[in-house]
Amino acid sequence: MTDVHTPSEVSAETFGEDAVPGLAGNGGNRKAEVPQASWGWFRWAWRQLTSMRTALVLLFLLALGAIPGSLLPQEGTDPASVQNYFTAHPALAPWLNHLGLFNVYAAPWFAAIYLLLFASLIGCVVPRTLRLAGTARTPPPRAPRNLSRLPHSASYSVALPAGEAADAAAAYLSGKRFRLRRPADGDQASWISAEKGYLREAGNLLFHLSLLGVLCCIAVGGLFGYKADKLMVEGQTFSDTVTSLDEWHPGRLVSGSDLAPFSITLNKFSASYYTSGQSRGEPSTFDASIDYSSSPGGPAKPYNLRINQPLNVDSTKVYLIGHGYAPEFTVTDAKGKVVYQEATPFIPQDTSTLLSDGVVKVAGATPQLGFMGVFVPSPIDVSGELQSYFPAAQDPVVSLIGYAGNLGINSGIPQSVYQLDTTAMTQLTAKPFALAVGQSYTLPDGQGKITFDGYKNWVSLQVTYDPGQVPALICGILALAGLLLSFLVRRRRLFVRSVPAGDGSLVTIGGLARTDASGGFEDEFAEVVTELRAIHGDKAVPVTAAEPPAHEVPTGRAESQAPGENQTETGA
Repeated sequence: MTDVHTPSEVSAETFGEDAVPGLAGNGGNRKAEVPQASWGWFRWAWRQLTSMRTALVLLFLLALGAIPGSLLPQEGTDPASVQNYFTAHPALAPWLNHLGLFNVYAAPWFAAIYLLLFASLIGCVVPRTLRLAGTARTPPPRAPRNLSRLPHSASYSVALPAGEAADAAAAYLSGKRFRLRRPADGDQASWISAEKGYLREAGNLLFHLSLLGVLCCIAVGGLFGYKADKLMVEGQTFSDTVTSLDEWHPGRLVSGSDLAPFSITLNKFSASYYTSGQSRGEPSTFDASIDYSSSPGGPAKPYNLRINQPLNVDSTKVYLIGHGYAPEFTVTDAKGKVVYQEATPFIPQDTSTLLSDGVVKVAGATPQLGFMGVFVPSPIDVSGELQSYFPAAQDPVVSLIGYAGNLGINSGIPQSVYQLDTTAMTQLTAKPFALAVGQSYTLPDGQGKITFDGYKNWVSLQVTYDPGQVPALICGILALAGLLLSFLVRRRRLFVRSVPAGDGSLVTIGGLARTDASGGFEDEFAEVVTELRAIHGDKAVPVTAAEPPAHEVPTGRAESQAPGENQTETGA
């Protein structure tokens, strides 16, 4: 008689290491034996890497490593905020920068975690794919001789011969889309082995393949995609070229010739804010009216660029990510000649009020002039200090301090347009002077005059090309579908034996759910038994259900195992 319970001892040489939970290389509780040979060390390390435990640890480390990318400003998306962080935290910022936390997704340690997880998934998914392909071609195992020892069993007498009873059961189970196995030709026994629920393993495999696909899509985006930033003042036009962009972060395999040849003109930007309630001062709408051309010399098309409504040109997306004010100044030298007349972007230091800092560099004056100042959109005097009480521009003013000397522009050392090097300059005024729109200030010693003419709006645009974004979304949806299949589909087996008994036969039905954590197989088994009894036209012998003893845990191992029957259901 075939024993359908778990043997007390199973040899790894009989079923293979992957078939026996707990053996080395399968993430079980038994400690892996340390190999002696060099090749053995490699196999041991590979098994540890491709185990489920290692994959979970790597997933956790990947998620943990992404946290600084969300909490700290990143050089690839907001370099201005990174610079502000250095200014605000001069002691901490260099340490964080040394660890790569301002450019997390390009840091070597993040790439190492990513590649290890990639290798772990490949080492898990490829063997599982081969096993699933083999399982799909493998028939169910032979029916055990003693079905009453299974977790669910029932028997009844029928008037049909044993062969006809088995044929009727086979036709019914085939209609229920079970995979069947019948006795070989020449075998006089009448039994049926049926199995259903292969989609569970397919769903599990789909999840792993989709997760691997997500990683591949991210890699494709990192290799062939790019991100760039551009600050535009109203009335300006820029073309998507490397020299026109303020910041450009290309992928490993991207060059300047790969940029989409479009151009954008910012016609007007408008912003509105809530004026009352708890949301007072928060933005309600941002609208950037632009004209764009998808190719040089092509027709200009209007577009209203808004937050979360990017412009899509040649698979390249242009996002509106920020805005501010650009005060307009006119500077004349000692002879009254206009040496500077343009809108100068000031960078917000307080996003709730748009109080902004900036510098004006007048390289055409003799001596050269420089101004550091603050733009106050809605000024209010707080203990003798100008503050802004609202982000919208309502009677704005600028507060400036003037310098004269050498700006250091021709020194060969790169300078930020938002910072003024006063090392070789002399301060012209003892304290800041404030200007409203239309007001002027005459510099000491007849060195010129500066006039605050007004202001314009500027916007910050992010140009993004990511060829792996849409495929990654598709893979994410497939991964979710695979999880649902894994959770909802049960792997179960049914066995039917009919033996001659008097003028008819005795039919015994056994059932085994290999995965039934959520329950429900009992009802399905009872329904199958009821319908088979109706088909067989039995003599109304009561249905009996047997539960296994507490110390015996059935596994469904039959007297003749098909290849792959003892393989684990889950993996990395």
